[in-house]
Amino acid sequence: MPELARSIAARLRKYFGDRRRAERLNVQLPFAVSLWDKRPDGNASQRYALDGHTLDISATGLALLVPAIRIGDHYLAGEGRGLRIELALPLGPIVIQATAVRYERLDEVESEKGYLIGVNITAMSDPDRASYDEYLSGLPSR
Repeated sequence: MPELARSIAARLRKYFGDRRRAERLNVQLPFAVSLWDKRPDGNASQRYALDGHTLDISATGLALLVPAIRIGDHYLAGEGRGLRIELALPLGPIVIQATAVRYERLDEVESEKGYLIGVNITAMSDPDRASYDEYLSGLPSR
């Protein structure tokens, strides 16, 4: 799996340039992603979600592997599209608000099928940010 991760990351850097600001750490964590859809009462609604896993994570973003690029009629990587990511950390799930910055369809010959979506983290509650930062600090650097 590490070879696949490096291959995909290298291909993305080739097409989009290496725009990473924070160190990316190769780790697979399960998540559920849905559209961040604000209701009139100010709360986010969660109608449909896709399950997937991370390819790598950093303090500012995530690389998500998902089986599809759409939820219903909406593209996950649509311009300005807010995403709600429920990330399963070992000590419990956290919720991340993010926006997609790029995506790529994975080739059928790859062992992974579906789409790779690069997202920037835009918001997190203070307790979730503390949990996330604690998890990152416990991971070995490359």
